[in-house]
Amino acid sequence: MTIEPTITDKLIADHGLKPDEYQLILDLIGRTPTFTELGIFSAMWNEHCSYKSSKKWLRTLPVEGPQVICGPGENAGIVDIGDGQCVVFKMESHNHPSYIEPYQGAATGVGGILRDVFTMGARPIAAMNSLSFGELSHPKTKSLVNGVVEGVGGYGNCFGVPTVGGEVRFHDSYNGNCLVNAFAAGLADTDKIFYSAASGVGMPVVYLGAKTGRDGVGGATMASAEFDDTIEDKRPTVQVGDPFTEKRLMEATLELMATGAVISIQDMGAAGLTCSAVEMGDKGNLGVRLDLEKVPAREENMTAYEMMLSESQERMLMVLNPELEDVAKAVFDKWDLDFAIVGETIAEDRFIIMHNGELKADLPLKALSGEAPEYDRPWVETPVAAPLTDAPEVDPAKGLLALLSSPNYASRAWVYEQYDHMVMADTVVRPGSDAGVVRVHGTAKALAFTSDVTPRYCKANPFEGGKQAVAEAYRNLCATGARPLATTDNMNFGNPEKPEIMGQFVGCIKGIGEACIALDMPIVSGNVSLYNETDGEGILPTPTIGAVGILDTLDQMIGITPNAGDTLVLIGETKGHLGQSALLKELFNREDGDAPHVDLKAEAAAGEFVRDVKAAGLISAAHDLSDGGLALTLADMALAANCGVDVQAGDTGWFFGEDQARYVLATNDPEALLAMAASEIVPASVIGTVTGTDIRLGNSALPLAKARAAFDTGLTDQVA
Repeated sequence: MTIEPTITDKLIADHGLKPDEYQLILDLIGRTPTFTELGIFSAMWNEHCSYKSSKKWLRTLPVEGPQVICGPGENAGIVDIGDGQCVVFKMESHNHPSYIEPYQGAATGVGGILRDVFTMGARPIAAMNSLSFGELSHPKTKSLVNGVVEGVGGYGNCFGVPTVGGEVRFHDSYNGNCLVNAFAAGLADTDKIFYSAASGVGMPVVYLGAKTGRDGVGGATMASAEFDDTIEDKRPTVQVGDPFTEKRLMEATLELMATGAVISIQDMGAAGLTCSAVEMGDKGNLGVRLDLEKVPAREENMTAYEMMLSESQERMLMVLNPELEDVAKAVFDKWDLDFAIVGETIAEDRFIIMHNGELKADLPLKALSGEAPEYDRPWVETPVAAPLTDAPEVDPAKGLLALLSSPNYASRAWVYEQYDHMVMADTVVRPGSDAGVVRVHGTAKALAFTSDVTPRYCKANPFEGGKQAVAEAYRNLCATGARPLATTDNMNFGNPEKPEIMGQFVGCIKGIGEACIALDMPIVSGNVSLYNETDGEGILPTPTIGAVGILDTLDQMIGITPNAGDTLVLIGETKGHLGQSALLKELFNREDGDAPHVDLKAEAAAGEFVRDVKAAGLISAAHDLSDGGLALTLADMALAANCGVDVQAGDTGWFFGEDQARYVLATNDPEALLAMAASEIVPASVIGTVTGTDIRLGNSALPLAKARAAFDTGLTDQVA
């Protein structure tokens, strides 16, 4: 018999439970919990699993639409793409583990999001990542960057999924808490989707995949707390991944699904066996009994507590059709993976855990999920930022050179060249453009993927920053020729118990919701990562938006590379907004002024116009305007074409302002394009041509060769 620790106030606190939460446990079960039961409650009621600080506000987001098959609440969201097919996608964070152990933290983040997708019956076709690091002068940043990028590439490349896009940023607010947000998307037939709700009493509960070890025990609880000087002690809570096992697990799972043996299936992610079993039972209104001695273990003498809280990777839980047990087992034997019946569904609302004949837990199952504390956290609205009144004037060429030399805006090739973006042979647009594009194999269709957020905007004005994250994702899809379909979010914030941080969260949610409605991009899945703080210092609010769009044929696709001799046309209204701009931050280390405000009607009109002029055959290239304004957009297009541009003169706001709802289009028929813009009531003006060997901004010129040298080395020189 295992001797379990005595439940003390310290032990309760170490499990992340507040005194009033522990009292709620006592009220629910009418006795002191066992050590294993305390661990189970800790896992299910922590922030990472229960969303107890965010549920109130997440419910306000738009999650429905005619294209939506399945919204939030399952392993991933599902959107119809026609012809009996759907795209399954989600984004999740692995922030805390990646700061503690960069390679494995990032690698298992990729593994987890891939399982979320193929658990639904979809074969993954694309991955992205959104990475936020501290300033490069910080002693830990370089090792974090190298470890995380290697981890993302190491897992994704071995598994065999193309990484087609993402973003990388550097800011001192992430010095003590980097962000690693992983996105995956897959394809499935709409009549072959698998869900997690258990059904039927007395059905076998089956453990699938790799063996259970002690890695990751307590990981979800650790991810729901701030960092402090005990960070190194948390290293054992980081999981260890094996992409080759995951690849076999995917193939076995998809093959198993085709046999008809699967009643329901759930990935073992955060909180491992505990969370997967509880979620399956809760959604199916059933109880679950587990016999832990039947769980395949790779370490000796594991306790019930360790088994229930282990976050070992590459594992699934399934409710099985008992008539097909032999068929199902044969599939997993073929792929050399564990297949073990470890329990059964029961009629009673109980979560019963047995280990070697001992009762280790007997809890009301629905209470673990449905009775988790839900908080209406106090929040204060972020004060309106003072308008920028002393915007500096800079020489356009010098300002552009400084941006191109900055790690925040230099080429990301050093990062994405470590990722395989051509595996599966369906990638059409690789990383480095507005959005990645992947063919829907065997059809004329393609899907576009992008990830966006500007954290400076979200800090200065959470509402407008939330709107802008969605709007920029929308623009990136439209600039690629895709019709936006839907979004997933990854809400990265500091401590929600601080009213000002909760105010940032609320403001961003309101902005995101408004933009998703206006641009018809419902949120179908997502993740919340709170307590991203170290020693009381929080990150910039970073609500990452992953977005998916569709191209009916590749003829609709637009690149960013113009032709020599093309006329350049600016779409949208320019007011020269420099508040919170890249120019202010990179050249003057200033983060003042308001974020640019987003006119969602203008965004929708401009995006539709870009797709219309492509359909009319009037443009050769398009690129949206975002950070760095017109100057950086023109540089991107010139470098892609290896040809200079010559555009009209303007002031600093004209070249570097970050007004929204804008694109640069390249055309050989500007008159027809302007006429079409006038008919659709979209602001448009000719601003220059594609010509020469310089990026000529009015009377100021930057040689293309000098721009390329700065762009190619701005990041690499500091991290490689």
